[in-house]
Amino acid sequence: MSAVVLTNPLIGHKLSLLRDKNTGTKEFREIIGEIATFLCYEALSDAVLEDVEIETPICKTHVKRLNEDRYAFVPILRAGTGMLDGLLKAVPNAKIGHVGLYRDESTHEPVRYYYKMPENVADREVLVLDPMLATGGSACDTIAMLKEDGVKKIKFICIIAAPEGVKKLEEVHPDVQVFAAAVDEKLNENAYIVPGLGDAGDRIFGT
Repeated sequence: MSAVVLTNPLIGHKLSLLRDKNTGTKEFREIIGEIATFLCYEALSDAVLEDVEIETPICKTHVKRLNEDRYAFVPILRAGTGMLDGLLKAVPNAKIGHVGLYRDESTHEPVRYYYKMPENVADREVLVLDPMLATGGSACDTIAMLKEDGVKKIKFICIIAAPEGVKKLEEVHPDVQVFAAAVDEKLNENAYIVPGLGDAGDRIFGT
C-alpha cells in the first residue's frame, strides 16, 4: 500500500508556508491544523454511514450520518497534538488517546513514556497522528501497541513523510494506510526529512 498524498494546489501552497523558516509560530500552528482537516476528509473517504430518519422544515426523510463514536484519534506526543484540533473540526465527537514517545538521539529509535487509550479502543477505527513520518520508528511502535490492544483498523496521518518511513510502515504494518500532504526526498544523516520543514514540534509550540 503506497501513501495517499494530497495533490490539491491549495495544499501545495499551505506546505510552502510551513516549509518557510520565516513563518511564525501562530501561522505555522494554524496551517498544521488546516492541512490535518483535509487529511481527515481523505482518510475517512471510505467511512460507512448509517441510515437515520430526520425531519426537515418540509417533511421527514432518511439521511446518511457518520457514527462519530466509532473513531479515535491518537496523537503521538508532543507534535501530534498540533494536528488534533484539525481532525476534531471534522469529527468532533471522536475519542482521544495519547502515546508518548521520544527519539533516542544516538540510535534514532523510539522510547515509550506514556500510553493512554479511550475505553473500548479495540472497537474503534483509529487514526494515528504525527506531523512527520521520518524513520517510521515511532509510527510502527505506536501501531504495534494499538494492535496489542486489539485495534483492527488503523490509519496513519502525517503532514510530511520520508520515503524511508513510508517503506518501513509498509513492511512492518502493510495493513495500515498512510495519508500525507507530501512525501519528501529523503532523510539526512541525522534522520531529519529533506527538504522537510524542520522540527514540527518545536515550530508548533515555539520551543
